[in-house]
Amino acid sequence: MSAPTWLHENFDHTGSSIGFRIVRKLDEVQSPFQKIEIYETSDWGNLMLIDGAVMLTTRDNFLYHEMMSHPALFTHAAPKRVVIIGGGDCGTLREVLKHPGVEQAVQCDIDEQVTRMAEKHFPELCASNDDPRAELLFDDGIAYMKNAEAGSLDIVIVDSTDPVGPAEGLFNRAFYESCFRALKDDGILVQQSESPLALLDLIREMRGEMGKAGFTAFQTLPFPQPCYPTGWWSCTLARKSGGFDFREQDARGKGFDTAYYTADTHRGAQALPPFVAAALGC
Repeated sequence: MSAPTWLHENFDHTGSSIGFRIVRKLDEVQSPFQKIEIYETSDWGNLMLIDGAVMLTTRDNFLYHEMMSHPALFTHAAPKRVVIIGGGDCGTLREVLKHPGVEQAVQCDIDEQVTRMAEKHFPELCASNDDPRAELLFDDGIAYMKNAEAGSLDIVIVDSTDPVGPAEGLFNRAFYESCFRALKDDGILVQQSESPLALLDLIREMRGEMGKAGFTAFQTLPFPQPCYPTGWWSCTLARKSGGFDFREQDARGKGFDTAYYTADTHRGAQALPPFVAAALGC
């Protein structure tokens, strides 16, 4: 009997790696922007790699998608217009559109092939792609936000890869200034903010750049994410004004199912471990 095939992703900056037992390779495409591969694993369902980095698995993607969307949507008083920059696998879009008050959700990802691969190999994530409130654009997210109408958006979700390659320009002051201008006064910016265990300096730099762009209040929410470096991830929320009290009763009475997000997990994520709070000056 042959030995099992393992796929490992090594992380030089954390001195660690994560591995998955592979059954077979399902698909591969080289887009104009990046290489996308799909594997079937023995225990984690399908797995997507982009340029060799794990993006998601069938088994654990709900953690990320729910925390990238529901905390912000339940913090905003009445979110109606949402833009997702990146998010080509469509999982965050699906979660956003669970909120009946959302009137329009635009997803702008530069690489159409990510969405086409998700439709084929992660169809459950694309369940809301035909929702009349959804608009899928395949374009430059930086240019999209730069051209967005001032004061037109309630929430901007930056569902990006790591700050390298096509996503590098999504982690700087110029991009955050575009988001600041496009958001209404009570709007919220959300961005995936990497591992609070290994990349606290990056989170601190992100919050600093957001502050230079005009945002005055910040909240970083950690959550588990087994397929990413250290297994512990985060999202960071930024506001022009106001705080981060959320509509707890609405969250408790939400009329849709979630696998991780609840009012209690939201409140729990707000209680930062002391070392994270100290590093971020909370």
